[in-house]
Amino acid sequence: MSKKIGGVIALVGMCALSLFLLNCGSSSSRPSGLLYVLTQGSNGTGNNVSSFAIDLSTGNLSLINSNASTCKPSGGSCGLPLNILLDPKGAVAFVLNQGIPSVSTPPTIYSYTVNSDGSLGTPTPAATLTPGDTAVAMTRDAAGQFLFVIDKGSDPSEANCQFLPPNFPNVACASISVFTMQPGSTSLSAVAGSPFPVGRIPSALSAVTFTAPGATTAQEFLYVTFNSDPALHNDNTLSAYSVDSSGKPNDLTPNLPYATQPNPISVLAVNTGQNGGLFVYVGNQGSVTGAVSAFQVCTVVNAVCKAQDLTKLVPVGTPTSVGQNPVGMVVDPTNNFLYVVNELSSNVYGFRIGTTAGTLTPLSPANLQTGSQPVAMAMHSSGKFLYTSNSGSSNISGFTVSTTSGSMSSLPAVNSPAGPSGMAAR
Repeated sequence: MSKKIGGVIALVGMCALSLFLLNCGSSSSRPSGLLYVLTQGSNGTGNNVSSFAIDLSTGNLSLINSNASTCKPSGGSCGLPLNILLDPKGAVAFVLNQGIPSVSTPPTIYSYTVNSDGSLGTPTPAATLTPGDTAVAMTRDAAGQFLFVIDKGSDPSEANCQFLPPNFPNVACASISVFTMQPGSTSLSAVAGSPFPVGRIPSALSAVTFTAPGATTAQEFLYVTFNSDPALHNDNTLSAYSVDSSGKPNDLTPNLPYATQPNPISVLAVNTGQNGGLFVYVGNQGSVTGAVSAFQVCTVVNAVCKAQDLTKLVPVGTPTSVGQNPVGMVVDPTNNFLYVVNELSSNVYGFRIGTTAGTLTPLSPANLQTGSQPVAMAMHSSGKFLYTSNSGSSNISGFTVSTTSGSMSSLPAVNSPAGPSGMAAR
């Protein structure tokens, strides 16, 4: 009898230990998958961040909350929220607000600590740009060392802003602002000389880290598209910048940017990690249809690059047709598949990336419909789920993604507060 009792006690002890270890393994209630969606509200009110938990077995979303303000806790307006990004640890979020030029309300960046349940804490002012300027977009480098912001400025006259000499003081020109950041920290610090005037009106930006074949250290590059010059003529160009150790962007193509198709509105630099494959994709909206153009960085000598030159871009093939107004692009974690979201045709296109040539091959199916007027896109770090924020229908479209073929399958749409815009996932 005593042996049976002892066995029962041992069994109970084992169960208790198992439960203890299980609880220890999930001591935080933070969901393993999270999606953050900015909402611009209606008539200038209701600017918030919605937090969703991602079911990592299905990709379905469940709302955590939608009441994190994109502006100061005491109220007021910072202009429309444009972008949200996470630090590499997924512990801090940053939101870029457009500002209100008509009343000299400057663009701002607010930071948030990610709470244990996935919601965002109280917004904290992290950076303020020039009053009167209009922010366009922001991104960060892969390591979370630098955060970059482009803005249109407020005085785009040719006399003030075109062909500025080095170290010219900011005169409310279109510019690139750069901030240092630390993973896990809500603080940002402007680098010396920021903002850096650019002389043309920027429309999109992308940062990439690349280690050249044979090199021992990585280099940072920033690519910016422009859709008009200070005289407000069509510009339609792509510029390349190297980023030095301080964070300063150094123009690799002074006064000679690369021509793009008409109206470049999105850009994404992709490091395939194979045979020196570094490519830059530009989404354009012409008078008839949207397209994606590919450029190869001359990291190695090949059919299109006659010499190794990281400062040089070479067009690859002909532009690939996509839907109307390709406003955003993302790449999967393996850098094998490129996805393009199209605002006016309300769909997402998918492509396989040629790892050595950068050419785009349509997936099957080539595209799937979203809700009305998608304006942003995010992919979960697993590469299994893709989401779009649909500003016209005020909902979120979700897709499961095959990690081997890249093909997409639609998930049920999820409602969001009015005017969803930028989004980020982890």
